[in-house]
Amino acid sequence: MTPIADTICYAWRSRRAWWFTATARTRARFARTLFGSFWLGISNLFSIGVLAIVYGTVFKIENFSTYVVFLGIGLTIWNGISMALGSAPTLFEHNANHLHNTNINPVFYTLEEWSFHVQTFLQSFILIVLALSFIQHSLILNFLWLSWLPLLNLFAFMFWVPLIICLLGARYRDFYQLVPIVLQLVFLLSPILYEKERLGPLMWTATFNPLYQILSSLRDCLIAGQLQWTPVLSGLLINIVGLLISLWLLEKERRHLPFLV
Repeated sequence: MTPIADTICYAWRSRRAWWFTATARTRARFARTLFGSFWLGISNLFSIGVLAIVYGTVFKIENFSTYVVFLGIGLTIWNGISMALGSAPTLFEHNANHLHNTNINPVFYTLEEWSFHVQTFLQSFILIVLALSFIQHSLILNFLWLSWLPLLNLFAFMFWVPLIICLLGARYRDFYQLVPIVLQLVFLLSPILYEKERLGPLMWTATFNPLYQILSSLRDCLIAGQLQWTPVLSGLLINIVGLLISLWLLEKERRHLPFLV
């Protein structure tokens, strides 16, 4: 456990550096634009509007306003998860020069990438919640009072799962091709654009879908205003174990990374 504790201490000491570099990436991304990072939320709003009209018609939704909130919250959370997982396989390859020429702990690059995706998610998610609160007024109150534990689970999940994927991606290049395919299949099988009951006999797949479980706990909390303690605390325990395992794997692979990328 000593190497893991040293990694955690290093991550804490360097927190200002990796958070600043992630913020700089976000600013550079929207340099010389009129709305800046608001484009993240605006683009999501357009996607939600179009998908709500199309799938609301296809599924013959009776209460359209409720469906817009359901789809909007779910799609925004999914985008945050899929972006974090989708960029993971090539993370160490993109930082190959630093791994070859510096002695920086590789956890720095994973934390920088994680904080970049957290910032991107929050900038979009907060705007979506504010916009959808005109349809369902309780969203803001539920977000402020009930969403902290589900958000903590989401952010922890967005760190340790991509960390394991990027370690595997450094050793096995097949993950470059495999992860986007799996994400697309999981998205189609997850009740994000439709209610879970529409899966019919396949409804059991949602129970064993970890990405959907993280998503649904936060979405149900915001929409229904009820925090389901059992799945949330179970998810928290799994995330703690996952964090420890991922950091242990990072320490195990640390000496090999410069030769793999």
